[in-house]
Amino acid sequence: MTHPFLDLAPLTAAHFASIEDRVARLLSTGQDVVITQGEALLPLEGAIRSTAGPGTTALNVITGPYGQTFGDWLRDCGARVVDLAVPFHTAVTAEQIRDAFAEHPEIDFVSLVHAEAATGNTNPVAEIGEVVRRHGALFYLDAVASIGAEPVLPDAWGVDLCVIGAQKAMGGPAGVSAVSVSERAWARMAANPGAPRRSYLSLLDWKERWIDGGRKALLHAPAQLEMLALEACLERIEAVGLDTVMDRHRRAAVATRAGARALGGGLEPYVYEDAEAAPVATTLRAPSGVVASELVARAVESDPAVPLVAGGGALAKEMIRVNHYGVDATRGAVRASLSALGAALAAKGLTVDVEGALRAAEATWR
Repeated sequence: MTHPFLDLAPLTAAHFASIEDRVARLLSTGQDVVITQGEALLPLEGAIRSTAGPGTTALNVITGPYGQTFGDWLRDCGARVVDLAVPFHTAVTAEQIRDAFAEHPEIDFVSLVHAEAATGNTNPVAEIGEVVRRHGALFYLDAVASIGAEPVLPDAWGVDLCVIGAQKAMGGPAGVSAVSVSERAWARMAANPGAPRRSYLSLLDWKERWIDGGRKALLHAPAQLEMLALEACLERIEAVGLDTVMDRHRRAAVATRAGARALGGGLEPYVYEDAEAAPVATTLRAPSGVVASELVARAVESDPAVPLVAGGGALAKEMIRVNHYGVDATRGAVRASLSALGAALAAKGLTVDVEGALRAAEATWR
């Protein structure tokens, strides 16, 4: 008895390498790309532990919960960390990065999240990259949520370590991820005595045993189903074009924000400025006196598939997130989300205009 998920021929090194090449094309990068066999937290942590240590002074930008996590990892590595935290309803600016360098010229590592799906903001990486490059610091970027929803260009932006995952805007699997690595980053790892070796967190192992060996022999058995799913995801993006995929996410975000403003009931975008709102997901602020998690629970009662969740942790009281990414970057998902939220708000006794919200959303979908 055979099964489509079982009894597959082993994934060859050549096949694995060809998928890495497709990821490199997606990123428009000439840097080395390593596909890591785990969710994106694996290369995110591995890249920090490989390049940071007691001699590192890191500027850690916090625009959401992942930035906080990166600071913890950096401190655990022995790095001196300068945290630059901005309110979660906004984005960091290149000027703020410039000011941080002026105050701490010894900074030699910058960690940044491109788009924070958890808070709904996106940061101007191209402008920030210019500042980082001018000061010669190593630039580490979490582009897990942004890839597929907006441009991610590590070479053009001077990013030395760019981590991506397929589970959000790419509409792919969560079990594999990837990181592009510059020559400067490889050199930093090689000079770091604390860089992980013979470890799942080790990027140097991939460099020395995989890349330097001509990508002939894999380090260990690959996650075959996840690799095939990643390949299928890349094929689907290539078939329609990355620009088309990004445009769907942009339209979904613009439509959701317009619809939320027209819906009424006290609902409003969590990220104030449209230019600072991430295309991957839209966060909304619950009306005064309404607990966001309770509102979401009511909204999904009739349709559990609607892409609505409450914010994580303390944000569960005030934040609603519309996850219009991947297969949900559609008119239908946006309309369903607005309708469900309107019904939940009306059930709370608040005055809403669902039809007006749907018209507003439709008018922006151009």
